[in-house]
Amino acid sequence: MSKTFRSLANPNYRIWFGGAVISNIGTWLQRTAQDWIVIAELSDKNASAVGLVVFLQFAPQILLLPITGWAADRLDRRKLLFTTQCLMAGLALILGLLVLSGHVVLWQVCVCAFALGCVAAFDAPARHAFVSDIVSEKELSNAVGLNSVSFNSARLVGPAIAGLLIASVGSGWVFMINVLSFVPLLIALHLFKHRLPKVEADNSKKTPDVAKFLDGFRYIWQHREMAVILVMSFLICSLGMNFSVYLSAMTVHVFQGHADQYGFLISMMAIGSISGAMVTASRRSSPTFRFMIYVAAMFSVSCLLVAISPSFWSFAVLLIFLGLSLQLFTTSTASYMQVATQKRYRGRVMAVVLATALGSTALGAPLVGWVADVFGDSVGNRDGQFIGYGSGNVRFLVFASTS
Repeated sequence: MSKTFRSLANPNYRIWFGGAVISNIGTWLQRTAQDWIVIAELSDKNASAVGLVVFLQFAPQILLLPITGWAADRLDRRKLLFTTQCLMAGLALILGLLVLSGHVVLWQVCVCAFALGCVAAFDAPARHAFVSDIVSEKELSNAVGLNSVSFNSARLVGPAIAGLLIASVGSGWVFMINVLSFVPLLIALHLFKHRLPKVEADNSKKTPDVAKFLDGFRYIWQHREMAVILVMSFLICSLGMNFSVYLSAMTVHVFQGHADQYGFLISMMAIGSISGAMVTASRRSSPTFRFMIYVAAMFSVSCLLVAISPSFWSFAVLLIFLGLSLQLFTTSTASYMQVATQKRYRGRVMAVVLATALGSTALGAPLVGWVADVFGDSVGNRDGQFIGYGSGNVRFLVFASTS
């Protein structure tokens, strides 16, 4: 077990990890509450509305790609992260006040989601690259795995807590709690002001800025295995990562459930995600290209099994395996790309990787929502058993895309 958590021996990484865990829990509180108010309160149980919000939140990852990777490599990452975290806390505060006022409407949620996506587009590549400023090269793969453990542990706890809070105190207070969750990470970033060595930025004036940002694409294209993994990531994330859309649709349409059941399903998927992150962190060596192929195949089979699950409980249990395979792929992708990339290109390469994952999620969200709405009740019955109906059709679509 000590080998699995070996990066925590680094005091700087311990500070970062502790702040990130709390911040990630708050993020999942907000994501759960946001998706729930859209499908249950601000639309007529319309999965397409959730897909639209997801699209607006993740589309900036593609739109701002020309500058986000460049910013992660050229600007002071600590200062950049401090700024993005403050802005995200401010957006959570605005949305919380709108909900608590009782006058929130769908377009306001859409605007806040898009603004949050713009800020997150700068935050994500800087956050991933910042880990290499904290730990040594030999600790990097383990630290990436532990970051995923942190994120997915929050995904296990956050939605479950959010479901209970929404039922007891309402969605507005969930957003306000998320505002407070940013404080520990902001404190950690402040503590790093005099603790970390000065990181050299790529400030060469010989190459135009546009060419610098294109270096991320060129670097990946020159390493064909990285290019293949990027294509795999696009196919899997465009449909498989939109669980907030299809799980919310399954909850309200198929299971006739409420926020607590929605949070439960996300938490079941998160159990598998944590297991996948732990497996990645415990590996002594970095993932290989062959390993990535095997994991993608495992995800495809998991999608098929979820699609044909005959009951609520079998559906919930199989989500564990779906989360496991999906997390193995996404975490291994991040680890493979970072370890295989020269340090001075990591910000730009990770911007491309994250933009592909999150941007394809945005592009796939409206399609997933449309499938859930149009084919939602085409096959099955209403006695608590279902085979391939509701958002199960979405799973067949995911399976087809990854086979």
